[in-house]
Amino acid sequence: MEELVLEKPMIFFDLETTGTSVVKDRIVEMSVIKLMPGGEKIIKTLLVNPEMPIPSGASEVHGITDEKVADAPTFKVIADNLLKYFDGCDVAGYNIIKFDIPMMVNEFKRCGIDFPMEGRRVVDAFNIFCKIFPRTLTAAYKLFCGKDLEGAHGAEVDTLATIEVLMGQLKKHPELPRDADGLHEFSDMTDPNSIDKAGRFKWSGNDPIVTFGKNSGTTLRELATTNPGFFKWILNADFPEDTKEIAAKALRGEFPKRTENA
Repeated sequence: MEELVLEKPMIFFDLETTGTSVVKDRIVEMSVIKLMPGGEKIIKTLLVNPEMPIPSGASEVHGITDEKVADAPTFKVIADNLLKYFDGCDVAGYNIIKFDIPMMVNEFKRCGIDFPMEGRRVVDAFNIFCKIFPRTLTAAYKLFCGKDLEGAHGAEVDTLATIEVLMGQLKKHPELPRDADGLHEFSDMTDPNSIDKAGRFKWSGNDPIVTFGKNSGTTLRELATTNPGFFKWILNADFPEDTKEIAAKALRGEFPKRTENA
């Protein structure tokens, strides 16, 4: 049965933002589509003035610049009507549990408004996707080899199964590269904006920023002045060496510089 059975309206929504920090970044565009129990769709999409500069790195992703949102309403202007629009509705989206919901809740909080989640059912298509296609070797073996993996978690069994999985992937997906260089490039999931291998520091435009914890979204230059203890903590904690090297240089007032290829 393909139909989605709804007892009450469900709002599917997606946010474009100034960055990836649900605490410090702001919404620049939102689309909220109310799906009614009878199948009717009510579509509302609007730009939002984030009241802060949009980093060039973010603009490169979604195409929204400071100029485009200059005359758009701020979130505070739309907050009351948006809250009413969501009233009595469940919510849905893609990866909304980790990002879109906390981002929107924080935007309401800045306006002094509590966005209630109690009583709302949340449907996250990303989580559904991950459960249907779990990323385990056993699941991959079943998908690409059509067999159950006997003796999983034994080193030799797992290694032999991995060879079969790769061959199965090549057979199932003729668009995949056949050479080691091509497969190496295809396998690389590194964020092109990452400065260190772990992605603890990334580029936001030409500015190196922190990507985790309460300092997420803050530039290294600002932290070196306002909170140098953060970098000292990194140096004494369990972080990779390249991450520590960047932290050590930041303490000395030396910061990464983006090249044309970075």
